Amino acid sequence: MTTFLAEHDSGKAARILTAARELVLKRGVRGLTVAEIAEKAHVGKGTTYLYWPTKEDLLFGLFTRDFLAFLDVQIEALSTDLDACRPHRLCPQLTRNALNKPFVHALQSGDADLLGALAQHPRSMELLDLLGPAAVMYTVLPVWRRHRLARTDWPLDELAYALHALMTGFVSGSTRPGAPNVTVDDPDKVMAAAVTALLGPEEAGPSEIRATAEEGLQALRERRETVLCLITTTDPQAK
Repeated sequence: MTTFLAEHDSGKAARILTAARELVLKRGVRGLTVAEIAEKAHVGKGTTYLYWPTKEDLLFGLFTRDFLAFLDVQIEALSTDLDACRPHRLCPQLTRNALNKPFVHALQSGDADLLGALAQHPRSMELLDLLGPAAVMYTVLPVWRRHRLARTDWPLDELAYALHALMTGFVSGSTRPGAPNVTVDDPDKVMAAAVTALLGPEEAGPSEIRATAEEGLQALRERRETVLCLITTTDPQAK
């Protein structure tokens, strides 16, 4: 069944989402009301409830759409260039993609200032179970190890922990207020080198790269379908 998001068929729904996004990014979730969102979107308060029964449904619909956009970027990148599945390329790309999606980054980092109580809400945990850092680590590392793109002499848990710490450090260094003023001209290049140093040389041949990319695309598309189902749950108009 094809899922059509509410904003695809309704200009009002699109304006409501845009207004909610702007308000949350400006002032956070705490104290935000449906009436404020509706006023900024130039619709009646009741119109908002036609698309999202509660404010929580609207906000999670908004967050989930950011994850959907995150997945679409990754699927496009891997579909057009199979070599993008290589660790030294995928890790920087995942990091930049997440940083460009503020709600993905906020949920992954547990940003309570922006998200309020929703940072630890069961629905947030459901999204993180699908696409949080731990989920990504335990999805990609076994594939890389099978296809000679990552070392196999460490236990998986230890390797996942180390890679997660590495990527988190790069994100924190570029976003944390008051972070030490240590900069480089090309952080992606530095991250790529650090990933290779951690995971070991990429020894996969062309057939293994293709297999890795195909497994990655399958996993991404499966998660995309699951995210669409989550939107359908929070947004009854998405059918």
